[in-house]
Amino acid sequence: MEERILLLALRGRDAQVMEELLTRLGHQATICASGDAMADALIDGAGAALLTEESLAETETQRLGRWLERQPPWSDFPFIVLATKRAGRRPDAALRLIRALGNVVLLERPLHRETLASAVDSALRGRRRQYETRRHLQALHQAEDSLRGLNARLEDRIAERTRALARANDQLMQEIAERERAQAALMQSQKMEAVGQLTGGIAHDFNNLLTVIGGNLELIQRRAANERIVVLADYASQAVDRAAKLIRQLLAFSRTQRLTLKPVDINGLVGGMSDLLARTIGPLFAVEMSLDPGGAWALADANQVELAILNLVINARDAMPDGGALKITSRRRTAADASLRQGDYVVVQVSDSGVGMPPQVVDRVFEPFFTTKAIGKGTGLGLSQVYGIAQQSGGAAFVESAEGVGTTVSIWLPIAEAPGEVEAEGHGAAPQRPARHERILVIEDDPGVRRFIVECLQMLGYAVDEAAHGREGLTRLRAARPELLIVDFAMPGMNGVEVVNAARAVAPGLPILLATGYADMEAVHSVVDPGQVLRKPFQIRDLETAVRGALG
Repeated sequence: MEERILLLALRGRDAQVMEELLTRLGHQATICASGDAMADALIDGAGAALLTEESLAETETQRLGRWLERQPPWSDFPFIVLATKRAGRRPDAALRLIRALGNVVLLERPLHRETLASAVDSALRGRRRQYETRRHLQALHQAEDSLRGLNARLEDRIAERTRALARANDQLMQEIAERERAQAALMQSQKMEAVGQLTGGIAHDFNNLLTVIGGNLELIQRRAANERIVVLADYASQAVDRAAKLIRQLLAFSRTQRLTLKPVDINGLVGGMSDLLARTIGPLFAVEMSLDPGGAWALADANQVELAILNLVINARDAMPDGGALKITSRRRTAADASLRQGDYVVVQVSDSGVGMPPQVVDRVFEPFFTTKAIGKGTGLGLSQVYGIAQQSGGAAFVESAEGVGTTVSIWLPIAEAPGEVEAEGHGAAPQRPARHERILVIEDDPGVRRFIVECLQMLGYAVDEAAHGREGLTRLRAARPELLIVDFAMPGMNGVEVVNAARAVAPGLPILLATGYADMEAVHSVVDPGQVLRKPFQIRDLETAVRGALG
């Protein structure tokens, strides 16, 4: 019964012709007088159904539809529909009837006997695979029943099996959690790889430009006799500083390095983000800052805290589609939650007056890839990043929200003592010239940056050789034997890391400074210590301090 083919053809001798053809091919065929009759036959069993399109339209199919809806999970019954060849598009009503059958092969008449035979054989093969799946499921259910019966009779085996299942379940949950972490890391890596490459390249070019602009403005300030020119140059230098900070904040999106925890002035950090936040959220939102008047120093990674605050501000903006009030506060608090170690913390809060969230959503907001935004509007990584940054810093993150009222996200960071007073940086102070005239080799592919570095070093009293790329620089290194090498990181041909490795083979004890405008420092730190890195854009004082430190 389960191998037979059901036939439904209500016009002429189509049913008899198909029955004779299938019988000659070695199949058992059963003619059905109506759609209801086919539904009854399906209850007894069948391997496939062959029917004409016009018969489907002319008979009742409600019972057939109910049978299809009640198919067991392993079943996807195959239908072969012989359709009348049409010049244009098939009517929507006819399409709906055909699609309602589910697993359908549509053959247009007239067709060859071989085509029909092939379609029937294919449908039966698919149905046999379904029967095999059924047998496997039945065997599985029988094994489960047998196991349950055995365990019901043997109390000691029940306890042992329970313990074994518990261990297996724990291991499975650990494997699932590990796989989810790996998948999350992979997806984040794939997403951020493109962003990191794009922003890294743009940052390098912008930092080179800012180095040239800022450095030459500083040279103008040092050499100009007209006080008005000095003031105007100082205004421009301040704009360069703000531009450099904006570049650093934007690059925080693609940073993958480990957190660098040190005392951070949270009030100064939040206040310094005002320009970036204003550009990010637009003119419809008013940002109010209420910062702890007593100061708020926390042990954290400044770049990562900036990233966390920026993520929260973007979420707050999206929660207020018609505009609203956004508030950023900083306070010193003592730990009162069991998830925090006892001690004092700096709490940074970002609050909005937006749509808010129901409790079931609040419980999941820190889960990776969970988002309430529409498809394409968010990855669901923002709040999980905030939570991770807080956790890695030794603190925690909490959310309070009510529908129609708004949301407040709190980042708790361990409190830190403010460092001692540092000497204020100035643009106009004249550096002391070194006592000796050491020779320095500068390898930099950007001509504007190279000219600025060379001129500054010569002004500071050093003898300078220069090269436009790595191979030329290595040639000059062998000839000039300098006491210090300054090399750019991103260069065509050989990058800075390759040049450093080659230079150490030529002059093992040579001090090296590596200049870079990239955010990801992993490759840089693989060849030089953090103290040997000169971050672009830099000022003359930064260059002088780095050179003196490298030369000892």
